[in-house]
Amino acid sequence: TPTYLGKQAEDLGKRHGITVTVMDLAAIRKEKMGGLLAVAQGSAEEPRFIILEYKGATGAPVVLVGKGVTFDTGGISIKPAEKMEDMKYDMSGAASVLGTFEMLGRLKPKVHVVGLIPTTENMPSGTAVKPGDVIQTHFGKSIEIINTDAEGRLILCDALSYARKFSPACVVDAATLTGAVVVGLGAIASGLMGNDEPLIDEVRQAGERAGERVWPLPLWDEYREMIKSDIADVKNSAGRPAGTITAGWFLREFVSGYAWAHVDIAGTAYSDREDATRVKGPTGNCMRLFAELVLGRAGK
Repeated sequence: TPTYLGKQAEDLGKRHGITVTVMDLAAIRKEKMGGLLAVAQGSAEEPRFIILEYKGATGAPVVLVGKGVTFDTGGISIKPAEKMEDMKYDMSGAASVLGTFEMLGRLKPKVHVVGLIPTTENMPSGTAVKPGDVIQTHFGKSIEIINTDAEGRLILCDALSYARKFSPACVVDAATLTGAVVVGLGAIASGLMGNDEPLIDEVRQAGERAGERVWPLPLWDEYREMIKSDIADVKNSAGRPAGTITAGWFLREFVSGYAWAHVDIAGTAYSDREDATRVKGPTGNCMRLFAELVLGRAGK
């Protein structure tokens, strides 16, 4: 649950002397994180927003953002029953951020890193957000809800907006975001998008060093047209065509004033087979990439 994930972050902070803040429902409401609140409103479990800060150096931080949907039914746009048990892995991006901070606590490199984890369940109920609803986000933009199963981007957009508070050197997020990336890249590579070519290349190289490959996808302006809404600033789903790219474009709508990259790990975060580098189940994908990225920046 989000409460459990918050407790794990607090325990990590105590072990390593890392600053950890866990926002409860009241604090999230005060911050006006409308995306996170919308996804959470159908569940009996309260959401949490987790902030970790490792200050091994001064200067602008690298901000790592991880999607933390602890269970994803799809909400009112409910998923098929087959394989729904795998949706406990929908917090894999959050786990990658926590794992990276475990590494920072043990190795203590000279680098400044902030972790942001929006975490919630996505459940269908009488109080759940509905297709056709319009919500207001932390950034100030409005979103038309087309599909409640496109929920990860709703919680990430609040985190990407919140990241501005830290005047970051760069922001990189990891999320099990789209089924489309599984169709496109399978379980071999994660999808990579962003607004800054040097950062995109830096993330790609970190993935090569870590053995966690990523492959760049384009965020051309033509794809932006697909998420336009008639009644809000943007809509949260453009349907199946270019599903991974339009999800990336949606996130880009909430990025302002910093270099950003997005890694879609929906195909690589868990595995149904064993091979030389992994066992069945959760793989921890993107944690090693994050580790290589921040260690590469240590001392710069």
